[in-house]
Amino acid sequence: MKNNIDKATLQFIADLKRNNTREWFAENKTRYEASRVDFMQFLEGMLAGAAAFEPLALGQQAKDLVFRIYRDVRFSKNKDPYKDHYGAYLAEGGRKSILPGYYLHLSPQNGSFISCGLWMPPAEFLKAVRQEIDYNLAEFRELLETTAFKKYFKGVEGEKLKTNPKGYEKDNPALPFLRHKSWMVSHPLPDALLTSSNALEVVLQAMEQALPFKEFLMRPLLEISAPEKS
Repeated sequence: MKNNIDKATLQFIADLKRNNTREWFAENKTRYEASRVDFMQFLEGMLAGAAAFEPLALGQQAKDLVFRIYRDVRFSKNKDPYKDHYGAYLAEGGRKSILPGYYLHLSPQNGSFISCGLWMPPAEFLKAVRQEIDYNLAEFRELLETTAFKKYFKGVEGEKLKTNPKGYEKDNPALPFLRHKSWMVSHPLPDALLTSSNALEVVLQAMEQALPFKEFLMRPLLEISAPEKS
C-alpha cells in the first residue's frame, strides 16, 4: 500500500502549471504517466484504508475516482488544455456523482487538501439539506463542534447566498448554514506532509472524522436519489 505522494508527482504538476501547452505535455508524457500511476496507487491505498469505516470505498477502484487531466475548453475563456492540479472524488456512483463525498486535490506549493461535503447540488437537494439543517440544527452544530472534528476542520465552507433563502425568517438561528449553496469542510495537505510517510494516515483520519458530516448531508437525499440507483 502506497502511503504518500512522490515529490516527482508534485514537481510535474508544478511544471505543467508553468508550461500548459500540448507541445510541452507531449515532450513530458512519460513524466505525466509516472505521476498518474503514483496518484492512482495512493488512491488505491486510500480506498483500502477507508473501507474500514466508509462503505463507499468498497467495490470502487482508483479509476472510478480520478478526474481527467484534460480540460474542456469549448466554452471557456481559459484555453489552457490541461488542468493545473490532480483531483479525485469518492462518492456513491464515482467521480461524476452529485451526492456527498470526499474530494482529494493535489496542487503543489501547499495547495493540496482533502475535503468532504456536498458541492453545488441541484435545487431539490438544496431544499432537502436546508430543511434537514433547520429541523436538526442542534445535531448539526454538535457534530461540527466535536474535538476530533475540529482537529481537522475549521468550519463549514462553500459559496453562500447574499440574502436569506426563500421560506426562512431573518431570525432563524440556522441561517448561517441555510445560506450555503455548498456545504464543505476541508483539511490542508502541505507538500511536506504529502510526500512524508504520514500522508495516507492523515488523509484517512480526516475522512473518518468527516464521516458524520457527510452522513448528515446524505440523510435527506436518500429518498430523492433512490430512483437513480435502479
